[in-house]
Amino acid sequence: MNNLLKDKNILIMGVANKWSIAWAIAKAFHEAGARLAFTYQGERSYEHVKKLTQNIKGSILIPCDVTKDDDIKNTFEQLKEEFKTLDGVIHSIAHARKEELEGLYINTSREGYLMAQDISAYSLVSVTKHAKPLMTEGGSIVALTYLGGERVVKNYNVMGVAKAALEASVKYLAADLGRENIRINAISAGPIKTLAAKGIRNFNTMLKEFEEKAPIGRLVKTEEVANTALFLCSFLSSGITGEVIHVDGGYNILGY
Repeated sequence: MNNLLKDKNILIMGVANKWSIAWAIAKAFHEAGARLAFTYQGERSYEHVKKLTQNIKGSILIPCDVTKDDDIKNTFEQLKEEFKTLDGVIHSIAHARKEELEGLYINTSREGYLMAQDISAYSLVSVTKHAKPLMTEGGSIVALTYLGGERVVKNYNVMGVAKAALEASVKYLAADLGRENIRINAISAGPIKTLAAKGIRNFNTMLKEFEEKAPIGRLVKTEEVANTALFLCSFLSSGITGEVIHVDGGYNILGY
């Protein structure tokens, strides 16, 4: 495990704090020998990421607002200068207004809908487009999604629709880039207490119901999601692309 990503250059997008799924992935990748770069947005995010990564030797921090094409372009231009080539990208970015994550989906505002789609789904398309020229030896791109993109989850609303678009994008991008040995997959993680999840109304109730119903009888750990991302960015998954892999203790197989 310690050499699975030896000498691989990986970009991690979406670290918010020490509870982030993206941070769990970063730690697993670091232990597997990868050289890491991180994006952040704003001064507050920079301070969080800087503190977390201070013991990751050789890590790079790059500002990036994924709603701005120039920011994404500049991110990969800087990566080219630092890394020359890129082997993987973790896309753990999603956002919706808190008021859109409660009540009825029919009340979603146009502005709120467009924001969720732009940040949570379209950003993967733009990131992949700019990552492609650096993946001269092939590569792996992994996005984070949730079951709300496949079926209705109460209060997930506009984010569920954005995740559906994200998952469709994974498939179309995989078809576009497969011949260039660039693989794109998604991980559909079970509900985990992250900063983003706190914005969903009655999230603690969702956690309790999940724990009661999931075949494994417990919540999923961020480390389990991280191990799946490690697999998807290593040679062990070389024949897998365009997939949505569930790391949810089997919850997705249930019909109740």
